[in-house]
Amino acid sequence: MLPILLRLKNFFKQHLLIILGWFFVLLGIIGILLPVLPTTPFLLLASALFSKSSPRFHRMLLNNAWFGPIIQQWEANKTLSRKIKYRASFLIISIFSISIVCLEKKLHLQLLLIGIAFALLFFLWRIREQPE
Repeated sequence: MLPILLRLKNFFKQHLLIILGWFFVLLGIIGILLPVLPTTPFLLLASALFSKSSPRFHRMLLNNAWFGPIIQQWEANKTLSRKIKYRASFLIISIFSISIVCLEKKLHLQLLLIGIAFALLFFLWRIREQPE
């Protein structure tokens, strides 16, 4: 009886991790379009979940043309290249600037977005850089 329960537990754990992985991939994709949701942490979390539950989905993320190399670099040595940091900073600044302009006459929301943007940039630039 015990081996059956153990297999059942592993089955549910594996499938829960896969479902959570896809949930975070979806949040990462939404984060590309919405300035408040950060894309990279969600994709890194999805990669970690897939590495524990589905080698196939993990390889799929690692082989993705857009964010696969970034995830591979992160998994290898927990660093980002300066080029990626500049790209991410440009996206953060441009998307948040558009959002701030769209929220004219709502100073409290504009200040909130400015604060979030500065926090994102602060944490982004604190990440170690890949040696050249």
